[in-house]
Amino acid sequence: MTTAASAPTAKDMRLVIGASSLGTMFEWYDFFIYGTLAASGIIGRAFFPASNEVLQTLLAWAGFAVGFGFRPLGAVLFGYLGDRLGRKYTFLVTITLMGIATAGVGLVPSYATIGMAAPAIIIVLRILQGLALGGEYGGAAIYVAEHSTDGRAGYHTSFIQASVAGGFILSLVVVLAAKFGLADYWEAWGWRVPFLFSILLLGISLWMRLKLSESPVFQAMKEAGETAGNPFIESFTYPGNWKRLLVALFGIAAGLTVIWYTSMFSVLSFLTGPMRMDATAAQLITGGSAIVGTGFYIYFGHLSDRVGRKRPIVIGYILTLILIFPLFWVIGSAANPGLVRAARQAPVIVTGPHCAYDPFSTKQADACGQLLDHLSKRGIAYTTATAPVVTVRIGGQPVDDTSPAALDAALTQAGYALGKTVPAAGNIAVIVLAILGLMALSGITYGPVAALLSEMFPSRIRYSSMSIPYHIGTGYFGGFLPLISQYIVAKSGNPFAGLWYTFAVVAMALVVTIFGLKETVVEPGPSCD
Repeated sequence: MTTAASAPTAKDMRLVIGASSLGTMFEWYDFFIYGTLAASGIIGRAFFPASNEVLQTLLAWAGFAVGFGFRPLGAVLFGYLGDRLGRKYTFLVTITLMGIATAGVGLVPSYATIGMAAPAIIIVLRILQGLALGGEYGGAAIYVAEHSTDGRAGYHTSFIQASVAGGFILSLVVVLAAKFGLADYWEAWGWRVPFLFSILLLGISLWMRLKLSESPVFQAMKEAGETAGNPFIESFTYPGNWKRLLVALFGIAAGLTVIWYTSMFSVLSFLTGPMRMDATAAQLITGGSAIVGTGFYIYFGHLSDRVGRKRPIVIGYILTLILIFPLFWVIGSAANPGLVRAARQAPVIVTGPHCAYDPFSTKQADACGQLLDHLSKRGIAYTTATAPVVTVRIGGQPVDDTSPAALDAALTQAGYALGKTVPAAGNIAVIVLAILGLMALSGITYGPVAALLSEMFPSRIRYSSMSIPYHIGTGYFGGFLPLISQYIVAKSGNPFAGLWYTFAVVAMALVVTIFGLKETVVEPGPSCD
């Protein structure tokens, strides 16, 4: 996106990519550390009131979603500043805000200590994180794209895409290191260390980013007096931009983000929840797979420089619709073969007059709902049927005593593995291969996106126009995915049912992308208008 005369040297480009990517990775680490610990139940137990484990998990994921919900507001605020004041200083502000908010989470007293003030403070800090992240991604991606020489923007910006996965990986690495190093204190206070670690990451990020100069595209616009007067308003009034905004939202951001979160957080929650895998083993497997899988982002970003941005994304969406369920079936069968086999050979059927189950309720209304709540907590798949009396059948055999202890004993006798498990080495290999398949689906749809979105919008309103649809799409379609999918699983009793949310969003994104997205063309000159 730069002219030949203004093209940065290879050394300059390495600094631009390195500082932008590491800063982005650290900022996503700050955002994801909450989700990593929410998946293991620690966040729910520490900050949210509930005697119901399912409800605590849902409340923790609701807190996760709140941060995503405020990302669009951050995109508006920092997009405005980025288009008016410059790319560099805007993402210096965002990373500082994120680091401070993340460290704050590690300092909040527990619900047992300060009561309802604990979740209230956590929500405020998650809001600040969401605002910061709303300005970070667009700034880093645009900054790299606007330094890139013509024809290599896909490759250069793919490192920004990979750094998002890198933030998730780093969150797992730090959690595991703290868990092993502070094993005796982990549940009491050791889990707070990963949040406080963000202060060190903030210092490194600021040191690197202060070395950077302003984007050459923005400098050229500023010198020519062509910066936008009100980039937010112009994003909606610039000729043809409304269509680009809608395509970016519903065709690009919505689709890629649900694939990304399904391949990362949904896998981790699926393993530690319904599949009853030991949390540490699940984190090691997921994190190790993600490290290998980051190469897909760079490969497909580079490939998009040769074949275009649209084609890989469309192919990735189609493959996701075909493979999402089979890949999770493979993961489930390998993670806990006994549980899957028992669910197939001895299905659990619960009958009752109504069998109403509300996962958000601390106490279910009737005996049937209480049974479903117990099964959901155990990660046991079930089906329901209407009958005059409440009964439980396991493999067709009635269970006379449905008290919690007796029901667990009947499930165990039927082959259900209720304890935490660690799969055999061969099964772990199968899980890793399946996760890599999911990572490939994420890479082919996510790798080209930073370059695509940068090229879709004119430079004078690029920061705002790119950030607003991206963060609405990722904030709402992606941020609420863990909460919605976990609710669907809890409500239906089917551990795979939450994938229908991913399937539906990707199907929508595929249609919008096929009919609405035009292949972007990189025009010469610093403005790219």
